[in-house]
Amino acid sequence: MTAATNALQSSATETDATGVVIHPSPGEVTPDDFKAVFRHHPGGVSLITADAGEGPVALTVTSVISVSVTPPLLVFTVSALSSSTPTIRKTDTVVVHLLSAGELTLAKLGATSGIDRFADTSLWSRLESGEPYFLAAHTWIRGKIVNRMEVGDSTVIAVQALQISGQKGKAENPTNPLVYYNRTWHQLGEHSVIDLT
Repeated sequence: MTAATNALQSSATETDATGVVIHPSPGEVTPDDFKAVFRHHPGGVSLITADAGEGPVALTVTSVISVSVTPPLLVFTVSALSSSTPTIRKTDTVVVHLLSAGELTLAKLGATSGIDRFADTSLWSRLESGEPYFLAAHTWIRGKIVNRMEVGDSTVIAVQALQISGQKGKAENPTNPLVYYNRTWHQLGEHSVIDLT
């Protein structure tokens, strides 16, 4: 490798104190810019419930993704601004409800601030293991939190699945998935298929 090549690489790969490469940019990306871009990126809707011993909490998220099947792992994020985040940070287990369009009421419940999401005791119960869950949810995953990572103003939560739904085969016949796109609720179905190949 020549001295000229070394010099070129050195000038092209400036890093910060943690070793992350700093790429030159024509302008700063503002929070509003970033939010605007992701408003046009649809996300599946999930409701997270937990109880760390101080009462149940619930919040709606669009950040749930599967990351491994062996072991079965999923990840989601919680904002530092959410009133449910302190409990999620402390608890050992959570229930992740993967919501369908028919469960929009649950999505709105978890997304509404300043209310008691568990006031109507006919809507929820507890699993034998103690976690709160909503009875109307078509598919849920009970899992153990195996890792937490603080990133920016959020916490990334990694969860290992321990149990899926309450009945065998229930998750195999889902209804139309609920999706959040551009600050609006949508549903997927046959009408949204654009390519069968």
